[in-house]
Amino acid sequence: MIRFRSFRAPLVVIVLVLVPSPARAQTKAVRFGHLWDGSRVVTDAVVVIDKDRITGVGSGNAGVSTSADVIDLRRYTGIPGLIDLHTHMTYYWDRQPGTQPRRGPRRLPAVTVYLAQDNARRTLDTGVTTVRDLGAANDMDLAMRDLINLHAMVGPRMFVSGQGFTSRAGSPVDLEALKKNVDDHVKAGVDCIKVYGSVGGFENVNTTQTFNFEQMKTIVDAAHAQKKKVAIHSYGASGAKDAVRAGADSVEHGIELDEETLAEMARRGTVWVPTIDHNQYYVDAKDEFGFSPESIGPLQRYIEQNFESARRAVKAGVRLGMGSDAVYTMFGRNTRELLWFVKAGLTPEQALATATTTAAELLDMRDRLGRVAPGYVADLVAVDGDPMKDIGAVVNGVRWVMKDGAVVVDKRAK
Repeated sequence: MIRFRSFRAPLVVIVLVLVPSPARAQTKAVRFGHLWDGSRVVTDAVVVIDKDRITGVGSGNAGVSTSADVIDLRRYTGIPGLIDLHTHMTYYWDRQPGTQPRRGPRRLPAVTVYLAQDNARRTLDTGVTTVRDLGAANDMDLAMRDLINLHAMVGPRMFVSGQGFTSRAGSPVDLEALKKNVDDHVKAGVDCIKVYGSVGGFENVNTTQTFNFEQMKTIVDAAHAQKKKVAIHSYGASGAKDAVRAGADSVEHGIELDEETLAEMARRGTVWVPTIDHNQYYVDAKDEFGFSPESIGPLQRYIEQNFESARRAVKAGVRLGMGSDAVYTMFGRNTRELLWFVKAGLTPEQALATATTTAAELLDMRDRLGRVAPGYVADLVAVDGDPMKDIGAVVNGVRWVMKDGAVVVDKRAK
């Protein structure tokens, strides 16, 4: 307890509280050497921010009030806050010796949500200020989303799906039950619907389809009727083809996508989130997960096929979205997918679009996220290097991050 030794000390405290601090000024001006605003590069850029919104973008001191709090980042390049379209934020592991990510102690959902703040902070460190979280049990993702929105937890903005839809291959499925499940999810407060259209996950790269076309279309139509978008997980070609034909807004994972499917994706504007790097992560973290040696070969072959499909998708004009499929210790490497996209044929600027403008459009946030422009949310990232020439500047060079007008990461050399 603090004890005041004189009558005058409390008065000083009151005065300090009543006088606004310059550090808390509502208007900020952030200066960058260069800024990629989502469509062009601005030199000697300045971004003017009022509370959590961008009010102006220009050069030099254009539009900067003399009372603004100026943040000088002219040694860096600015980009919009990034969007990871596929995470599992509540998959938390405390890294204790003798434990493995999927074999930890059972915890109450509330405890897991609290501990998952570590995943959230690691995600912010990569410049990702928004995620689409695709699958969590016990409404933990909804709770985490709401806590972040209430500023009771530090983390990226979350768009969540709740528990994903699952089925056994060949099992009879009641279409009316599927519609009701969509309705129940919407009433629970989800932002989107996640469907597991095939098996596959972790060291299992089985591509067996689990929902057929009619079942997928029933889910998609029911979700779209309530203005909710649908992401369909499919490790294999047949599930991906049916997902596209059914009207899925995005397809997650996938190998051996044929030319017909790619052409249909390009025609419809379906976003493909291939998550190439997540299987590379499993190979890299095989000892943490305790994967058998026999599982590594199939994982590596899947990576090769996944990447080859991405290369052909680029040529076919398919819109790609950056998704990490981050779980457990993968948080903190959320943006490594961009390296694969450039290898597959995208320019660095096109790769950045997969995590900004394209991703924002998929989230129905094209007028709020993914760009640095007046009226947009003040999500900004400063990177060391030139991301228009080297996408590695984004993957490895994040030095400073702002979300909703507040600085959440500052790794600048002091």
